[in-house]
Amino acid sequence: MNDFVGRRALLTSAVLGSAGLVAGVRLFDPHGQEAAAEPTPGPSGPTFGLAKFLDPLRIPPVLRPHAWPTQDQITLTMKTARVRLHSQLPPTALWTYEGQFPGPIIEVRSGKRLRVAWYNDLQGTIPLVAVRTPNTKPSPADVPGYRNPDGTLPAGVELLEGVADLPAWNVVHLHGAVANGGSDGWAHNGVPQGNTQLVEYPNRQPAAPLWYHDHAMAITRFTVYAGLAGLYLVRDAEEDALRLPSGDHEIPLVITDRNLDTDPATGALTGQLLYKVPLVRPGGAMIPVTGPFTLVNGVIWPHLDVDGRWYRFRVLNATNARTFRLDLVDEAGAKHNDAVRIAGTDAGLLPAPAAVPASGVVLTSAERVDLLVDFSRFKGQKLRLTNTGSAVEPDIMEFRVDGRDRRDPFTLPPTLSSTYVRLEHGKTLPEDHDHVYVASMPPNAAGEAEPVIWELREITDPGELPTTFPAAGVLQLTDPDTGKVRTFRRAASLFDDTTNFFFTHGRWVVWNFLQLGGPPHPMHVHTARFQLLSRRTWTDLSAFDATVGGTRKPLPAPVDGPPIEKHEEGWKDTFPQLSGQWLTIAGRFDGATGEFMYHCHILEHEDMGMMRPFVVHPPEVARFHRHQGTDHHGH
Repeated sequence: MNDFVGRRALLTSAVLGSAGLVAGVRLFDPHGQEAAAEPTPGPSGPTFGLAKFLDPLRIPPVLRPHAWPTQDQITLTMKTARVRLHSQLPPTALWTYEGQFPGPIIEVRSGKRLRVAWYNDLQGTIPLVAVRTPNTKPSPADVPGYRNPDGTLPAGVELLEGVADLPAWNVVHLHGAVANGGSDGWAHNGVPQGNTQLVEYPNRQPAAPLWYHDHAMAITRFTVYAGLAGLYLVRDAEEDALRLPSGDHEIPLVITDRNLDTDPATGALTGQLLYKVPLVRPGGAMIPVTGPFTLVNGVIWPHLDVDGRWYRFRVLNATNARTFRLDLVDEAGAKHNDAVRIAGTDAGLLPAPAAVPASGVVLTSAERVDLLVDFSRFKGQKLRLTNTGSAVEPDIMEFRVDGRDRRDPFTLPPTLSSTYVRLEHGKTLPEDHDHVYVASMPPNAAGEAEPVIWELREITDPGELPTTFPAAGVLQLTDPDTGKVRTFRRAASLFDDTTNFFFTHGRWVVWNFLQLGGPPHPMHVHTARFQLLSRRTWTDLSAFDATVGGTRKPLPAPVDGPPIEKHEEGWKDTFPQLSGQWLTIAGRFDGATGEFMYHCHILEHEDMGMMRPFVVHPPEVARFHRHQGTDHHGH
């Protein structure tokens, strides 16, 4: 049986009642006592006085409800806890699942139902300080603290109004799960302290690394930042047969970033969570929150002792917004990505191990990757996992490779998932499918300070065309497949606008995501898995008038590129999209029905206008349901 809890876990195992929860000591002291914090030097950047690689990686405790034949229901408690993020810091107050940051790893078997009672026992208001600052250089997001030495606020810095008063009002979403609408974690269905959210996860999906996190309407950026996130692993027979590295050699890596407050007089880090958001300009868009400290499994810049053999790492980017470009480097800075293979992505295993591309392993917010690393070439050496896309502190964690020879029973298999099928138009993707179109607007488009999404309805009646262009909410595009000009009108934008997307259970759907400028957007669609079909790029967006929110003339056809890498062909639920890209993804809503959401997974964007609902109905019901939504029935 796979087991993350091994000799490096530093967590004492115990079973707690019917939950079957493997619990443990929260901090580094194996006796369970919180050691007194060492004095923290004043910030000096980029480590701000914290020693890198000082502390061992913590492994979250594991919950295996299906280890007992009758165990199909568990209770997990959301609770306020104090956790030391670095041994040179005082403990940090967090909102957690079961007192752990990240939460316990829930491990289930494919096809076995699990009912979860998410009990909200969080005390008090949210344990973070939230401030807005001018956008200067270096970015204020890359520097701890926010006050002058005398405790006053610098010019242009202000507390984010109302955040300090946020109560415990939470709803859990299992990201990547194929679960019916009542269990998906609808953002409006938060429960207050002392109440329970009851859900059922059928787990009728292949082996995959899912994750659970808070999804409360309009405040997800704060609640997840406060600590509400954890891994959920689905296992199946296909994965078992591969005999991938397991036990002490299968390691979760939940990567986050955070900022911390400082004592105004001394500059010493206090351990207090600091949510610091820069403004592009006064009254302008907010820059999504990042922090100068990178954490893995809740530890700032940890180290991990490894044997000289193959390991499996289950990597999750659980940040609010930061993109990671992961590389394995030695002490001299030389890359060794040829020792790494990509075995899987968000929603499951790849058909075969894939090499790491020259650009490294790129992970946007909410993406997951399953990495196999061969340490046998590096016995007695130290390696680092780095973020080469970072302009601040690129190091994430250190691997210390044991120098002894170790027997390694694992051999990299040529095939991973024999059930994988690549989707292709007219072949594995039937011609009879639906199409929907969603446009991402840049900040300040059509008077909106923040980026928003528009659901689009195609205008097919010439009598509905505007008499002059640009017209507010009207986009003309040149179809890259046919060369014809197509005209679309904005049908909805805000979350609570009329629901437009109604899908028939069991039908295939192609989503067209059009990015008309602005920051990147990792787009996430709930309750199904998808494949990336095409990625095209507009070389010229000048025809789009952002002030009006419409095109002056038809946008030219986008061109192909950049090419889809082998590891990008896997099943996924979150798709990064850069400025000027037209992405098409395909999937089938064949596992669940109800009302769901799709959104950008940069949490600041999600909360501030880039989230919309959709509905999945049985076909027999859909024929009776009248609505004013988009007519998107397919080819």
